Amino acid sequence: MATEVTPEFTQNLPKAELHVHIEGTLEPELKLKLAKRNHVDIGQESIEDVRATYQYDDLASFLAVYYPAMNVLQHEQDFYDLAMDYLQRAAKNNVRHVEIFFDPQAHTSRGIAFETVINGLYRATVDARALNVDAQLIMCFLRDFSRDSARETLEEALNYKDKFVGVGLDSDEHNNPPMKFFHQFAKASAEGLHLTAHADIDQKDSIEHIRELLEVIGVERVDHGTNIVEDPDLVEFAAKNKIGFTSCPLSNSFVSPFMKGDEILELLSKDVLVSIHSDDPAYFGGYIGDNYYAFADKYNLTKEQVVTLAKNSFEASWISREQKDLYLKELDEYAQNN
Repeated sequence: MATEVTPEFTQNLPKAELHVHIEGTLEPELKLKLAKRNHVDIGQESIEDVRATYQYDDLASFLAVYYPAMNVLQHEQDFYDLAMDYLQRAAKNNVRHVEIFFDPQAHTSRGIAFETVINGLYRATVDARALNVDAQLIMCFLRDFSRDSARETLEEALNYKDKFVGVGLDSDEHNNPPMKFFHQFAKASAEGLHLTAHADIDQKDSIEHIRELLEVIGVERVDHGTNIVEDPDLVEFAAKNKIGFTSCPLSNSFVSPFMKGDEILELLSKDVLVSIHSDDPAYFGGYIGDNYYAFADKYNLTKEQVVTLAKNSFEASWISREQKDLYLKELDEYAQNN
């Protein structure tokens, strides 16, 4: 039996996006445009050539494509263009609120100033108001970089604290547990910043890492993190403490044949704040509406389940209760009329 949910319903559904890497929104067209503008030799001459390089079958091969692509990002205007390109797509997907990850170390390590990165991205979040999208930034630590690199990055970032709302943790998780960055998380929290972190699916020591994040570091959200279902006690803890879980079905499908859909539905049934997002949409074949629909179609979701996932995205966001209630009212009205 086919789902009652349509692509139009999921695209136009009011929603929040809490798990999207701005560097992962670099579409082949923009990559080629920036390469030409900045005289960067990327070894490809056409959109088709660039698109052909977006091939991978595990996290390591994905990262081997992902990071070199960033070489085309050189100037503040490049980061602005990257963010605005995404934000325009977000508006078409009726994303009402978005919290965008960015990886400053991926840029500072190749000689781009932190200021260049954050000013370009922040300027786009301001201009996104004209698109009816409320946008904020989350600065991520690259977990395969050193503790000292994370400490230095946070120290510099605090000079721009008015331009981002929280810190996150991403990149290669193997041999890079969350506790490696305990002091950086503690300092960020003391500075009033929100905390989230990746717990990528099916990693070595997944449960131990999730436990560190929830019980020791005290994150408010876990990005991916569906392996938590392996420990019912942690699931209960997450539900009780309203920890958000940001799941990305299309990117999950690159490493798991079932999108981690059973795990998402289990968390949903246990009142965990699990929600749907796009991760690196330029690389994984779809933006947030596409992720909602792919999941709904594969698992025959009801409209009520899809609406609950969208409600969870607002509830897990880092906006005021008043803002949440406004968006939830808008979502309820949409659900009643569609």
